[in-house]
Amino acid sequence: MCGIVGYAGTATKDSDHGALEVLIEGLRRLEYRGYDSAGVAVVADGAIHARKKAGKLANLENEISENPLPASLTGIGHTRWATHGGPSDVNAHPHLADNGNLAVIHNGIIENFAEIKALLVKDGVEFLSETDTEVAAALLGKTYREQDTKDLTQALRTTVNQLEGAFTLLATHKDHPGVVVAARRNSPLVLGLGEGENFLGSDVSGFIDFTRRAVELGQDQIVTITPDQHSIIGFDGNPAAGKEFTVDWDAASAEKGGFPSFMEKEIYDQPAAVADTLLGRSDAEGRMTLDELRIDAEELANVTKIVVLACGTSAYAGSVAKYAIEKWCRIPVEVELSHEFRYREPIVDESTLIVSISQSGETMDTLMAVRYAKEQGAKTLSICNTNGSTIPRESDAVLYTHAGPEIAVASTKAFLAQITATYILGLYLAQLRGNLFSGQIKDIMADLGKIPAKIQDILDRSDDIRELARSMAEASSVLFLGRHVGYPVAMEGALKLKEIAYIHAEGFAAGELKHGPIALIDEGQPVFVVVPSPRGRDSLHSKVVSNIQEVRARGAKTLVIAEEGDESVQAYGEFVFYVPETPTLLMPLLATVPLQLFACELATVKGYDVDQPRNLAKSVTVE
Repeated sequence: MCGIVGYAGTATKDSDHGALEVLIEGLRRLEYRGYDSAGVAVVADGAIHARKKAGKLANLENEISENPLPASLTGIGHTRWATHGGPSDVNAHPHLADNGNLAVIHNGIIENFAEIKALLVKDGVEFLSETDTEVAAALLGKTYREQDTKDLTQALRTTVNQLEGAFTLLATHKDHPGVVVAARRNSPLVLGLGEGENFLGSDVSGFIDFTRRAVELGQDQIVTITPDQHSIIGFDGNPAAGKEFTVDWDAASAEKGGFPSFMEKEIYDQPAAVADTLLGRSDAEGRMTLDELRIDAEELANVTKIVVLACGTSAYAGSVAKYAIEKWCRIPVEVELSHEFRYREPIVDESTLIVSISQSGETMDTLMAVRYAKEQGAKTLSICNTNGSTIPRESDAVLYTHAGPEIAVASTKAFLAQITATYILGLYLAQLRGNLFSGQIKDIMADLGKIPAKIQDILDRSDDIRELARSMAEASSVLFLGRHVGYPVAMEGALKLKEIAYIHAEGFAAGELKHGPIALIDEGQPVFVVVPSPRGRDSLHSKVVSNIQEVRARGAKTLVIAEEGDESVQAYGEFVFYVPETPTLLMPLLATVPLQLFACELATVKGYDVDQPRNLAKSVTVE
């Protein structure tokens, strides 16, 4: 969950930056991955020079301003999300070893650090921090000193083969100016290729300002970069190769674009995110054409069960998918939380399709669940927003969303893009299985094609939902009710409030109301109700309207999300926000948006940082 950057470059007439500029800019773009502390180390004048501070990146920049670093062309940088040891200056990375001559940064968790630390203490090593990272640094320093060759890459290889857990490690040594070495196991790392300079990052955001050429690095690989070249070996020492790709977005895509926060910008990016995810998925006759899939069409057509694996917001996207895929394909769909899946001996086999959903493609719980499913013989398909990430690489097939970089920790545009991708998958499977005629698929794709404009309509008239949020700045609890596809929308609406506004919020299936949750209703309790369309599902619509009346009768403040033209809710909703008409199964793409706006505005009014909420990081890369 930490952000890491590495750089090795040369001074040229075309380059106006040194290591520090690259590191700070990279950390600024990666701060969404971790912001408990930040630090850098550079190699200059035959020594390692490091600065690190607890808190946001600005604290580190102030420290460097007061205590400048020498000019350098080699360095590593880190933003931390605390695991071992609380956020503090001493626990911040980099950690130094080999008498201050070696600097190490780390993402992940080293599970056997305590045993290694005990052995090092016996050897007289003194530790300053509470971190597992300092243990790895000390072990690397000891290994390096004991080598006759003083080969930093080989020392790192020896070290990582003694470590257990999930980790990416970057190291640089004063004896090797112009060299950064890195190793990855179950933790993200990407190589960036420049002219007379090379880069490392936990994702491509770490170097997107300087190059769009990148290389995927595989599991259990070590990469060494210098200004002019890079080399990759496996943990076994054998040469290895990465896969080069081009990043299809630029630095400007990750900027706020005049919005006060990344989250708000990303909410407003959603028309484009949905449109881009739909682009090129069907031909003129309406047939689905998914060129990214690598599973044989006949095998896909014959799956007998689908299991969706995801966590958090992505799991709610999977819950929406269940309704659509079961209706269109007549295949049973289970939605599983990744971190629970492999620990209960689930029943999957060669006829099971595992669909994993992860914005980053690095979610450790989901990655481990996918690996478990593959061991059981299941086919695996990844829905992901990050090209070159681990889960798509290790899956049998991938369906990329095209939401662009999502910087805010709370997911918005990635969520809608994920839902869109699951619809695309459902229609493709329905086509392969013959469950829908081509004309039906074409009609549904046409309805999906109208969604971006409808989202824009909601954004253009968001003043009422914003005003509602401002009026509720003192609210301490908000409940959300929904049925059918409105149920995962309710859960996602509640999650957004928890994540960024730090107030109690719960999403319930509206039908469960009288089975317990109605006891929570008291005078003035705000309750959002996602009302299904009155068209085609009259009985379900009338039941939810009855739920509104039930909570209103007990003093609730009823806040209603309904479809345009649904006049029946006016009498029971203290506040009503209308979304454009759309087919029932597609409604989550619209009903979610006002709830995102509400959460963002409420958290902003309360004075919170909506982009970097406390205790959370964008990508959960440890179990």
